[in-house]
Amino acid sequence: MDELAIEYKYYLATEKMVSENTINSYMNDIEKYLEFLKEKSLVDDPKYILDEHIRDFLAHLRKRKYSSSSRSRYLSAIKSFHKFLYKEKYTDKDVSRLIESPKLDKKLPVVLSIDETQRLLEVVEGNTPLDLRNKAMLEVVYGSGLRVSELLNLKLDNLHLTNNLIKIRGKGSKERIVPINEYAAKALREYIIEGRTKLLVTGKDRGFVFLNHHGNVLSRQGFYKILINLGKNAGITKEISPHTLRHSFATHLLEAGTDLRFVQELLGHEDISTTQIYTHLSQGRIKEIYQNAHPRGKEVL
Repeated sequence: MDELAIEYKYYLATEKMVSENTINSYMNDIEKYLEFLKEKSLVDDPKYILDEHIRDFLAHLRKRKYSSSSRSRYLSAIKSFHKFLYKEKYTDKDVSRLIESPKLDKKLPVVLSIDETQRLLEVVEGNTPLDLRNKAMLEVVYGSGLRVSELLNLKLDNLHLTNNLIKIRGKGSKERIVPINEYAAKALREYIIEGRTKLLVTGKDRGFVFLNHHGNVLSRQGFYKILINLGKNAGITKEISPHTLRHSFATHLLEAGTDLRFVQELLGHEDISTTQIYTHLSQGRIKEIYQNAHPRGKEVL
């Protein structure tokens, strides 16, 4: 079925017009699925794939401790692949339609307090090119709520620092304009003028804003390692990830009374229900709101 996988990849690119990142993600999942079918179920023809084979693969992932969200992602790719097979008449039915998505574990995102965020933003004190880069990255992510992929794909011509605006190409190649605060704009200017120029390698400049010490665009893994180290240096004990500052950005805006739809626009969420996860509040904040709003919420003297 390798030839069908190649044809499916072409279908995603030309007919579905999905992004390169999505294609790579789907193809990685499909390759593992087809490998499983061939080795474990001895199936190498789409006509003989049954719904039980898909269930066996999902069970295999569960045994290997894949999270429900990861299994759901795999199933999404599998359903898309089988829909393609049926559409192109390689099979006479779409057996994946019978499979329900795994129930997702409902996890609230890790959010830093304003004090923790402040400590993280101030932990970078040096003036080396890498220090300037790290400071700028933290300020931009917290100042605008960018996804890590959006941050690392930023190019110089996406920056409009005279107006404190950034043009973002987000999920599905959709563009949006987001504002940044003066702290982020200042950090960006200092990094671009004093730091980026020293990280550049002759003949390697592809216009990406954030570079590693070899002059190449910084990877997601590279950003993760930087964030973990800076978090430790700032004394943050929470388990932070590349999206923690984005989560904190959204939560802090909502706790300050910002309209949910405005935050949705800044984050680039197509569906407002995705943004609503950030409406969770800390227990202390809930108590504070209750005490200030309820007629008998004040403490008795």
